[in-house]
Amino acid sequence: MKSPECRGIDGPLLRPRRALAAEALVLRRQLALFQERGIKPRRVDSATRISLALLSRLCGWRACLRIVRPETVIRWHRAGWRPFWRHKTRSGRPRISSELRQLIRRMAKENPIWGQERIANELLLKLGLRVSPRTVRKYTPKPVPGRPRADQRCATFLRNHTKAVIACDFLVAVTASFRLVYVFVVIHHSTRRLLHFNVTRHPTAAWTLQQLRETIGFGATYRYLLHDRDSIFSAYLDDAIEALALRVLTSPPRSPKANAICERLIGSIRRECLDWLIPLSEGHLREILKCWAAHYNGGRPHMFLGPGLPDAPSFAATPSPRPPISRRRVGVPLRVNVTSVLGGLHHEYALQPATA
Repeated sequence: MKSPECRGIDGPLLRPRRALAAEALVLRRQLALFQERGIKPRRVDSATRISLALLSRLCGWRACLRIVRPETVIRWHRAGWRPFWRHKTRSGRPRISSELRQLIRRMAKENPIWGQERIANELLLKLGLRVSPRTVRKYTPKPVPGRPRADQRCATFLRNHTKAVIACDFLVAVTASFRLVYVFVVIHHSTRRLLHFNVTRHPTAAWTLQQLRETIGFGATYRYLLHDRDSIFSAYLDDAIEALALRVLTSPPRSPKANAICERLIGSIRRECLDWLIPLSEGHLREILKCWAAHYNGGRPHMFLGPGLPDAPSFAATPSPRPPISRRRVGVPLRVNVTSVLGGLHHEYALQPATA
């Protein structure tokens, strides 16, 4: 005979049929006693409803019910099937993928002047994705009320006009004999290319005008020249510059950020060149800046350009092979060539075919 601790371990499938019938009678008798006392049962939770609804399919459930009515079990059945059939018979088009929704939002953000028709046509003709314009409108970010219309960003406006703008300015260098030498620089806003530079100990308006003539040359597409309010940029010089088909733009007083690109160039000259070298004379300074200018235009990466280079590398006699896209190693038939700039102050790296 089994101990009381071991009773009930065997499942109902392992007991004889007579024992199961006797157990069912005992349970029904206890339930009848519960009903005779008139005790109101607690509300049935969701787990009990699901279990009773599922077990009712295995037997004559109408004769087994004691605490609920048959109509209640039927209502539970209908409540369980209702969300299933609602999901199966939902109306409307299915939602587009999350990647396509993100692409629509990105296109609308990057092209604020595009409408829903333009974005839908772009997806159809260029990417082969057929999307309704109404669907595009659904996932396009709504404009914020109270803000101005974002037809074109300020950065886009400036980028469209930088090809016609050049800027110039002066900086001061000190030689080994403590003499002041003035350096004149001209930079192109669009390509960040150092167009021209020269040094002198006695800058004048005539000398500055000659430097601008050498910079612009013939057939140039520059239309605007930006400079600060230095005393050397006199009215005579501005009139002579306008005779070169350039419109003069003068920055506000004490506002170096208005000519920020040229000021950044002057800072790069100091940090990357003049702070590490002591020019012995005016000619020595010109040679130093000549070497650094070639490095600045052809070997120094510029973050504004993507990063990129304003010019092709000036040290490469033959075009360098295209660098392979890899994260850890260089291609087997290639090797890294190192070129020293300013006696090792900077270095330029390029790929070249490996020799046997």
